[in-house]
Amino acid sequence: MIAPDHLFYSLLSKEVYASGVVKSFPAGSVIVNIESYIKSIPIVLSGSIKVCRTDQDGREFLLYYIKPSESCIMSFLSGIHNDTSKIKAIVEEDAEVLLIPVEKASAWIREFPEWSDFIFTLYQKRFEELLEVINSVAFQKVDVRLLYLLNQKSALFKSREISVTHQQLANELGISREAVSRVLKQLENDNRISLSRNKITLL
Repeated sequence: MIAPDHLFYSLLSKEVYASGVVKSFPAGSVIVNIESYIKSIPIVLSGSIKVCRTDQDGREFLLYYIKPSESCIMSFLSGIHNDTSKIKAIVEEDAEVLLIPVEKASAWIREFPEWSDFIFTLYQKRFEELLEVINSVAFQKVDVRLLYLLNQKSALFKSREISVTHQQLANELGISREAVSRVLKQLENDNRISLSRNKITLL
C-alpha cells in the first residue's frame, strides 16, 4: 500500500482508493507512451518508474524517476489538458501502481487543498530535477554524469550492485554505448567501480 504522508491523512485518502485501480507491472512495462492520450494518472505504491524522452531513432533519454508515493507530473499535465504524452514511462523495478482517472485528478485540484499541495510540490521537484538534467548535459563530463546515474540507481534499488547493461546506460544518458564502455573501464581502473557481466558494483 501507499506510504503514509500528509496527503493521505484526510478525506482524500478514501477518495483516492475508491476512485483508483491498483495494478501490478513487471520491470520493463511501458505504462505511458509517447503520443498516447493519458486516461489515468499513476501514483507509485511500490517499485519505481523511469520517465524518458525518445528521439526519432527511438533512443531514450532519462528525465527522472518516480518513486513510491510519487506521481508523474507530465502525465498529469497532458491528461488534464487532453493532450498527448510527451514522455515515455517505463517500469524500472516491479511496481504496484494506483491509477487515478484523469477527470478525478483534475476535480480534486478544486476540492482538496492536500491534493493541490501534492501536485505543486511534485511540480517543483520535477522542475528542479529537469534543471539538474540540463545542467548535467550542458556542463558536466560524461564520467560525472555516469557516476551520478549509477548512484541514482544504487539508491533506487538499495544496493551497490546494479544490474544494468552498457546499452541501457547509454540510452538513459543519450550517448553512444562505446562512450559508456570506455568511461566505465576508466572508472574501474580508478577503483571507483567493479565491472562484471551486466552488473556494476560501486566501490
